[in-house]
Amino acid sequence: MSDISRREVIRRLAAVIATMGVVDRSAAQEVHQMAGIAAASSGGAYVPAALTAHEYRTLERLTDLIIPVENGAPGAVAAGAPAWIDTLLVVNTELKASYAKGLAWLDSATQAKGAADFATASLAQQTAVLDLIAYRRNQSPELDAGIQFFTLARRMTVDAFYTSEIGIRDIDYRGNSPRASFPEPTEAIAYALKNSKF
Repeated sequence: MSDISRREVIRRLAAVIATMGVVDRSAAQEVHQMAGIAAASSGGAYVPAALTAHEYRTLERLTDLIIPVENGAPGAVAAGAPAWIDTLLVVNTELKASYAKGLAWLDSATQAKGAADFATASLAQQTAVLDLIAYRRNQSPELDAGIQFFTLARRMTVDAFYTSEIGIRDIDYRGNSPRASFPEPTEAIAYALKNSKF
């Protein structure tokens, strides 16, 4: 795929996310590949192109809290969610502005709890802020900006995670690969026949 068409794929995906539309899985996987190529070209670690170093560290911590490592299963950071998001922000100024404002909001809300910033705050301080903005029922003039940002960041983190190789393995997706045999789902068939009206 040429650079022009790749950029167009990213631009379209970013526009869909900005309008809260349905994410195209193959386009999302293309963005993962591009972020991987960018990381490889810089020596293995992804270097943010849209966000500042501080904003990117904040995004990494936020995505890690949204989908953490659990029971040995990798989380959003290992799946490349922060790099995926930053890659999309490069081509969409509206999304980039939303993230810049939202990440700054997280810092100021965490500073009100006595920390220097969100990324370096204690887990208790971070979760105290996120507990306020994770639910729309908490809407108030003070929290609205945080709630809107967290809704966007949570959605993009989930989209990034479940379109990555790690996320696909996490849901045990077995499509798009050859199988030597197909085990018949006898229990499911028996249940369906027992409960059908035929």
